[in-house]
Amino acid sequence: MKKNSLLFILSSISVLLFVVSCGDKENKQAATAQQQALPFPVTQLEQKTVTGYTEYPTNIEGVVNSDVRAKVAGYVQQVLVDEGEKVSKGQVLFKLETQSLSQDASAAKARVNVAQVEVDKLIPLVEKNIISSVQLETAKANLAQAKANYSSVSANIGYATIKSPVNGYVGKINYREGALISSNDSTPLTTVSDISKVYAFFSLNETQYIDFIQNTEGKNISEKLANFPKVNLVLANGSVYDEKGKIETTSGQINQNTGTVSFRAIFDNPNQLVTNGNSGKIQIPTQYENATVVPQDATYEQQGNVMLFKLGDDNKVIASIIKIKATVDNLYVVESGVSADDTIVISGVGKLSSGMAISPQETSFDKAIEPVATLFKY
Repeated sequence: MKKNSLLFILSSISVLLFVVSCGDKENKQAATAQQQALPFPVTQLEQKTVTGYTEYPTNIEGVVNSDVRAKVAGYVQQVLVDEGEKVSKGQVLFKLETQSLSQDASAAKARVNVAQVEVDKLIPLVEKNIISSVQLETAKANLAQAKANYSSVSANIGYATIKSPVNGYVGKINYREGALISSNDSTPLTTVSDISKVYAFFSLNETQYIDFIQNTEGKNISEKLANFPKVNLVLANGSVYDEKGKIETTSGQINQNTGTVSFRAIFDNPNQLVTNGNSGKIQIPTQYENATVVPQDATYEQQGNVMLFKLGDDNKVIASIIKIKATVDNLYVVESGVSADDTIVISGVGKLSSGMAISPQETSFDKAIEPVATLFKY
């Protein structure tokens, strides 16, 4: 009896020790798992109003570009302006050699005098019925022709002084002193441009043009252009021009050769920073109001899908596919896949897998969407 009691006691102690040992093992495993949960920054999404830009290559021209050409042939005697100089309408730019023209004018003047003498001689003879009036009329016609020739030669002398047709800035001077020029030259003497305002020409393809028509308020093209927001000009060095532009006109027709529709925007140019021939890019803004946005660093691609990790129960992450509406700087504007009440991992997503437990490090949304500063530029 005593032996059975001793065996029972020993069995009970063994069971108790086994239970305690299992409990300790489970606690150690839980503690180890907790220690293995790596820290990752997370943030709760918010809705933001952001503005994205679509860029189109553009060419710049002054609002007025007037070629300066000679109306008569001759040698350039003087160039009175320099390239880039500001000139006024009517200001003398070039003078041509006029010696031969002056000689022609003297000869033409002499012919006028001869014709006038002939008329004066015939008038009293006609009055006395000594000669026919037909002779007088013929003499008067000769006088009128001589005067016309003289006026033409005198005008040519005037044309030898070449003036600016508009207010503006002198472009490249293609002919210098001693050059022989004529009215038939294909290359102008120079071009004077009014660049107080400049035009920026750019094109949209057919799809982009249809989007413009469908998404811009207005009953017709004129109203749509009037309602369209102002645009930016990105200069060749990458800087954004200080002045905002306004789209004024569009051809409204698709070019069969290029498949595009041309547009023209206008910009004030008070400091003449841009001029004829400049290139750049037009930025057309699109505003996304109360949009769900996520930083691009919070996403990764898998089999053509853009994905991110949401924070689920027990601090376990869940992989989710998102649909992108637009890209704005370092952000994605999300159409579907997440909502404003979701918490997501914002960096280090390449180290995660769905169902993995993490130690979440709360980060403010504004900090999470800040662009990362570029340390080095090449």
